[in-house]
Amino acid sequence: MQYITAGESHGPFLTGIVSDVPAGLSISEKNINSDLSRRQSGYGRGGRQAIEKDMVRIVSGVRFGKTLGTPIALQIENRDWKNWTDRMAVFGDAPKDLVREVTPRPGHADLVGILKNDMDDCRNILERASARETAIRVACAGIAREFLAELGVEIFSYVTSIGKVTFEEDDPMMVAPDYRPLDIEMSEVRCPDEATSEKMIAEIDEAKEKGESLGGTFRVVVTGLIPTLGGFETGSTRLTSRLGAALFSIPAIKGVEFGLGFEAARRSGSCVHDEIILDEKRGFLRSSNNAGGLEGGMTTGMPLIASLAMKPIPTLTTPLNTVNIDTLESAKASKERSDVCAVPAAAVVAESEVAFVLAEAYMNKFGADNMTDIKQNIETFKQRIKTMSR
Repeated sequence: MQYITAGESHGPFLTGIVSDVPAGLSISEKNINSDLSRRQSGYGRGGRQAIEKDMVRIVSGVRFGKTLGTPIALQIENRDWKNWTDRMAVFGDAPKDLVREVTPRPGHADLVGILKNDMDDCRNILERASARETAIRVACAGIAREFLAELGVEIFSYVTSIGKVTFEEDDPMMVAPDYRPLDIEMSEVRCPDEATSEKMIAEIDEAKEKGESLGGTFRVVVTGLIPTLGGFETGSTRLTSRLGAALFSIPAIKGVEFGLGFEAARRSGSCVHDEIILDEKRGFLRSSNNAGGLEGGMTTGMPLIASLAMKPIPTLTTPLNTVNIDTLESAKASKERSDVCAVPAAAVVAESEVAFVLAEAYMNKFGADNMTDIKQNIETFKQRIKTMSR
């Protein structure tokens, strides 16, 4: 299952096409719109969220609520387009009073993008490099999430730090799967701890007063996975490499860890590797989950846990220094309508990327034609490894 997106931040629509979707999968626009709402929420979001109310429109590949096995096309309307019709027109001449963006922002794709594409207007780059594009990613991933949910796989995320404020956990690799997603969504910063949430909100307020932006960290947790998804044969088949590539495709993500991550490098082997045990009902298990549900590039059957680090938003209300590409003189960076903190939203986008990788892994192993065959193949596999573990 793969997706491709098109569209600009202030264009008329964001469009996505999801291919290689099995037939017979039930799809709910309501569930997709719920995830779109989660992506738009979070304390510290900017004015754009007050304009847009993201709603998906599925225009192909689904009939009477079930997939046809053909590509699925989705659209999200950009309501702000009405204010940009002249400046972002697809055809015709540019308005005579058009103001070009000539002061690239440090930390954004602005400068490197115009150098790459031989442009003289950062608008041509920032419209596509905008995090607004992740809205259609979340919508597309709704297809993958429905697929995984039908197989008993659940994905959620929670914020572990914003700025200097950190949610302290004793053993997150073991306790994280037990967090209640509803409790997380009740927090304005999507943190399961109320006291830490209040501190994070105060941190965002302080940054806003200073004209600053904030990054942070979060975790994505997946439960209900079967073991052996992925591969060990080549680097490209390892699930760790596929997940890493997908997660690093999200704008502003600067670090990804699986399980203990960098902490594993500071411990001895006996304090890192998860001992193997045999459960009469569930088969081979691990006594701990320091690996975060991945060994040798494959799932172990334990919860998959990835931790991500997001840098601060590059648009600041107190702009940094840059260079005017017309005059080549020092200037202040341009300002777009932006967020103070988008860490809670980025976590939802990360859930979406993980969903696509895992959906593809299931279909690589169990087929991709239709849901009936896929489910039957999974049951056959479960019986085989259950017999082996006796």
